[in-house]
Amino acid sequence: MEKVIIDPVTRIEGHLRVEVTLDGGRVKEARTSGTLFRGFEIILKGRDPRDASQITQRVCGVCPIAHATASVFALDQAFGLEDKIPSNARIIRNLILGSNLLQSNILHFYHLAGLDFVDLTRLARYEGENASLRTLREFLAGGNSSPFLPRYEGDYRLGDKANEELASHYLLALEVRRKAHEMLAIFGGKMPHNVGTVAGGVTENPTVDKISSFLWRVNEIRQFIDNVYLGDVMRIVEKYEDYLEMGASGCQFLSYGAFNLDRDAIDKTRGSRLYEQGLADPALKLKALEPERITEQVRNSWYENGTTNRHPSRADTVPSENKSGAYSWLKAPRYDGEPCEVGPLARLMVGYSWGHSPVQNLVEKSLAAMKLKLPALQSCLGRHLARALDAKLVADAMAEWVVELKPGDPVYVPYELPDEAEGMGLSEAPRGSVGHWIRIRRGVIDNYQLVVPTTWNASPRDDSNKPGPMEKALEGIKVKDSRNPLEVVRIIRSFDPCLACAVHFVTPKGRELKIFRIR
Repeated sequence: MEKVIIDPVTRIEGHLRVEVTLDGGRVKEARTSGTLFRGFEIILKGRDPRDASQITQRVCGVCPIAHATASVFALDQAFGLEDKIPSNARIIRNLILGSNLLQSNILHFYHLAGLDFVDLTRLARYEGENASLRTLREFLAGGNSSPFLPRYEGDYRLGDKANEELASHYLLALEVRRKAHEMLAIFGGKMPHNVGTVAGGVTENPTVDKISSFLWRVNEIRQFIDNVYLGDVMRIVEKYEDYLEMGASGCQFLSYGAFNLDRDAIDKTRGSRLYEQGLADPALKLKALEPERITEQVRNSWYENGTTNRHPSRADTVPSENKSGAYSWLKAPRYDGEPCEVGPLARLMVGYSWGHSPVQNLVEKSLAAMKLKLPALQSCLGRHLARALDAKLVADAMAEWVVELKPGDPVYVPYELPDEAEGMGLSEAPRGSVGHWIRIRRGVIDNYQLVVPTTWNASPRDDSNKPGPMEKALEGIKVKDSRNPLEVVRIIRSFDPCLACAVHFVTPKGRELKIFRIR
């Protein structure tokens, strides 16, 4: 037996520790640990409920919009506004959320996980005329190696030409992401932490100029997705086919649904959406979502045992940092007691199971082009392909939604703040299903709970000792060199973990907790 510890996992958002036990070079057991507790659910207590959609965005600077969206859904429900939100507001909320999803998916492939397959360090000896590659060569020649080094060494299989083309897209993707941020700011005011998404609707009125500006940018991003992003992912798949057989979680897939399409009314358990709501097992047997079946378990988490296995609407966040046997600040969300994988792959699997034609057509066309079968998606590289398809589906829909806006029509409905109420907001973040639950007493927040995508995916073992999806996905994989466990981080990064979202311990007096030296 050999133990391998990766702490921290780099090129992700937040603080993740992964520990695997190798038996004969194969992973026998895995532990994923969230190592930072931040206390947002505690910070929110006693606040004006309307503050929630702004404060919860500070959970993460990469995907703040999903938190704003889930939060205003919870507030809409608590304030009795679900059937009153104007159509313009519904569309603009979708456009703001979609803009953030596009930049996040592109970020993940080109600037985080893609570096597991593309060898940018080769560019130190590049002698061609490509301006982007010359820029990277000069950067590397100047002694600047971060974020490209340090890294685990291993099999980088792309030929020089393909490697150079994908490397040049590293810089191109930065420009595309900038356009996505600009697009979001048209209706959201700014990014990160937009000010456009609020309870009762949005703060920005559509105009012809804003619609045109948004449409121009989204069409540019669509061209990038169609002509660059999808092709680059397919080239990685072609060279790393063995990763189509590695990294399946074996868990059921969960989607809360996203991008409301109803013209008049919507709540969290009905209504038409671009992404369907439900659960699908690995064989794609479908179940309807019943949110009351969601609980969070804490046997192996640094929280008081008395808070375990509660529905989020009745949960507490009570840290217990010296708890014996615990190894993560993440709780363990479960649906009917079972772990669930969430994210772009889960959205596609649930939509495919529903028979949702836009999803089915896109998935089948893409798989046919690569001569792959549907089960190949349930893998490390399947998640990358699913994320690219996720971006295409959303970008194409956004080009249609923006022209449905009607300048002059309302974008907001006034309301009175209730003295007592409860609300639930369910949506999809780039990384998967995100849920917010609020309880209001005496006009202020009495309790607020977030269950976010990486809490599902990177959860520790639960009360029954069942591993979470990321832990399960690592079991059985072959690690060729325990000093360079590239296989482990490739699978971990395919989930696009965001620990900033997943673990909500600040020390207000600035007490030093621990010092790490990273190399």
